[in-house]
Amino acid sequence: MKKRFGFTLAEVLITLGIIGVVAAMTIPTLIANTNSARFRSQFKKSVSTLAQAGLMGQAQYDFTYGDITDACGQNPDKEDPDTTMTFCSLFNGTLSGHVLSATAPTDKSGKAYTAGATLVPEGTMYLQMADGALLIFNGGATGCNKLVTEDLTAVDKSCIAYIDVNGTTLPNKVVACEDSTASLAAISGIELGTCLVPNDAQHMTDIFPIVFHDSTVEAAVPASRYILTTSK
Repeated sequence: MKKRFGFTLAEVLITLGIIGVVAAMTIPTLIANTNSARFRSQFKKSVSTLAQAGLMGQAQYDFTYGDITDACGQNPDKEDPDTTMTFCSLFNGTLSGHVLSATAPTDKSGKAYTAGATLVPEGTMYLQMADGALLIFNGGATGCNKLVTEDLTAVDKSCIAYIDVNGTTLPNKVVACEDSTASLAAISGIELGTCLVPNDAQHMTDIFPIVFHDSTVEAAVPASRYILTTSK
């Protein structure tokens, strides 16, 4: 008779159990790192796009975020930068492939986006950017004119906006420093070294506060500033 060699049922079950334990320990970390890299990349891309819009507005229409004099009207997607100086007309003239609306967009199930509705003052507008990111801003903001070299602490709060890097997709939460008290503190005045954003679902989330001023865009809080100035 020939002898047959193989694994017993107990050995197979033990091996599968070990694989399951290892997977349970490593997969959440891999997912968190993947999301972190995706969120960081999209945030930096969106900031660059909005900064370019400010520069294009200055070059093509002779006004920037700092020169805006009027609030967005009832038909924001129709406003013309040649005749009106608003956030909406500036975006209409400098960004292509976007959807601008005063109504919150809906997700695939038809549920309205709500995470950003309470983040900005009255006059909230939504700009669905061509790359999928969602800009939540105050359509009534005017004169966001703070020089780059000046302290942003005293900036008009209506000039603060939020970028949700993956649109209506969850988690729809504002990024946070490891020390939560530092995350949404004063716009300026907290050194970068006091804020660390770990690559986990609690801190590295999808909404990033920004501030418009003159022809540029900057991070508005230490957490989003940390993401812009670090590579990982």
